[in-house]
Amino acid sequence: MRELEELTTVDDPAWPALEALFAESAVPPVVLPADDGEARRGLLQLQISARSALGGLVLNCGGLLVDEGWVRVYGAGSSSERRMPSLAEVNAFPADFDPEWHPAPSLVVGHDVLGGVFALNGHDPAAEGRPGVPGQMTYFAPDSLEWEELRMGHSTWLSWLLSGRLEQFYEGMRWPGWQQETGALAWTEGINFFPPLWSEEAHADLPATSRKAVPMGQVLGVAVDFARQMGPADPGFLGTV
Repeated sequence: MRELEELTTVDDPAWPALEALFAESAVPPVVLPADDGEARRGLLQLQISARSALGGLVLNCGGLLVDEGWVRVYGAGSSSERRMPSLAEVNAFPADFDPEWHPAPSLVVGHDVLGGVFALNGHDPAAEGRPGVPGQMTYFAPDSLEWEELRMGHSTWLSWLLSGRLEQFYEGMRWPGWQQETGALAWTEGINFFPPLWSEEAHADLPATSRKAVPMGQVLGVAVDFARQMGPADPGFLGTV
C-alpha cells in the first residue's frame, strides 16, 4: 500500500496539463470545487498517483460538467447546491481503505443525462462480458442497452470529450431545447423518456417522446431491468448515483 503523501506529492502532476486542456478545448468544461475528504478517500483506495489524469481529477476537482452538463465526469465530488457525487460514491468505495477491494468489472468515471455510462475496463473485461481490453474506456448505450468499445484510454477520452465531437457521437439523441433541459438538472438527475430510448418509437422520432427529470439511479435501474428482461444481457454495475 502506498500512503496518501506518496500518491499526492509527485514531481510531474497531471493537473497543470489538464487545466491547459480545459482552457484550450473546443468545449470548455465547468470545473467544480473538490471535497477534500472524498479526494483523499478516492485516491487512496485506487492507489493511483496525481501523475495520472484520473488521479489528477480525483485530487484536484469535484468533477467536470461537459457540454452544458450533458456529460458528468466524476472526481472528488462537490457539495454545492446541485451536488456532484464523487468517484468514490459512484463506485461504492469502502469507507476506509481496503486492500482486498477492487472495482469490478470496471470503474464508472462518468454518466450522461440519458443514462449512458462511461467506464474504465478492469483487468479482465472478457470474463465479465465487456468489450475492449484492460484499461480501455467503454460506453453503456441507453438506446441499445449494450456496452460499446471506445478504443481509447482514460486520458484520451478526456481530450475527446472536450474536442467538440460529442455532437456527432450523440447524433439522433438530442432534441430542440436540450441545452435548457440539461442545464436545469441537478447533477444527480437524468432524463427519463417515454417511450424509452431503446424503443422503435424513440428511434423513429426522439423529439416526440415525453421527457421528465428523475433521479439518475432511477434511469439506470430501469435500463438494467429492461436489459435483463429483454436482452441482450445483464449490463452489470452502472454506478450508484
